[in-house]
Amino acid sequence: MLNRPAQAPSAVVMIRPHHFCSNPQTMPDNAYQTDHAASPGNSNTAEQAIAAQAYQEVSHVAQQLTAHGVKVHLFEDESTSTPDSVFPNNWFSTHADGQLLVYPMYAPNRRLEYRADIIEFLQREYQVQAVHNYAYLAEQGLFVEGTGSLVIDHVHQLAYAVLSKRTDAALVPEICQQLKLTPVLFQAFDEQGLAVYHTNVMMCVASRFVLISLEMVPDTQRAVLLKHFAQSGQQVIDLTPSQIRHFCGNALELTGSKGSLLALSQAAYQALSTQQITQISQFTTLLPLAVPTIESAGGSVRCMLAGIHLQPRSETTA
Repeated sequence: MLNRPAQAPSAVVMIRPHHFCSNPQTMPDNAYQTDHAASPGNSNTAEQAIAAQAYQEVSHVAQQLTAHGVKVHLFEDESTSTPDSVFPNNWFSTHADGQLLVYPMYAPNRRLEYRADIIEFLQREYQVQAVHNYAYLAEQGLFVEGTGSLVIDHVHQLAYAVLSKRTDAALVPEICQQLKLTPVLFQAFDEQGLAVYHTNVMMCVASRFVLISLEMVPDTQRAVLLKHFAQSGQQVIDLTPSQIRHFCGNALELTGSKGSLLALSQAAYQALSTQQITQISQFTTLLPLAVPTIESAGGSVRCMLAGIHLQPRSETTA
């Protein structure tokens, strides 16, 4: 019998890129992304330096998580055609009932991130009961980008989803039905009125609290979110749009050797107020991780971590 699903996984998949760069195909709808090519003095040498920095940042995050008792499955990406491979949480997700889902990606070059070797590894090491592949729907213009699009409350079986080019209103309910989740669809906009490209940029659901910028949600939809948070018994820690721009919402609760951890970037940690840090510290230990180069691609620590909610094969019961 499966245990009640935990919100905070104790294992993650990470991808270490060898040729990282800011993806030009995602630039049009990702307001948090920096165009390296537009930087003065850009050259092959500068590009190599950026790639090397990203490689080191991923290595450091993996080392820090491991030191705190989180199991890290680290895969290498030596391809030059997958600039966003460092963000594996977008193309697959895993679930405590043994399901593994593969998702349809908006940018054509992001569809190249799908890796059979990672799926096969998870099937060998964990109790995967079924693989559901939705990737083909990208050819039909339907997109949901994993736990970038769906911020899942595994305990209360809810999936929060901001509608955007990357999160289709018709496809979200279908995927949620497969996962036995209740979809909570809403809109969110930045200071310029642009739709937030991924839900996990502007909110994080942890076991006992939620990080979210309520200001970015239209008044008419805010009450529904607050009702769900109240029913789930989660304390709301409200973030400003500026803090979202510093990736304060792009965090992930994990389970380490000493209990709950909140993995977030150093930039996000520095953008939090003292009061917010005190609030969060009531529930978890904050683990700031320096990833400034990775963040130039428009994602942060949470995007780098594909949580493993599956049971290890070594824990099979007789």
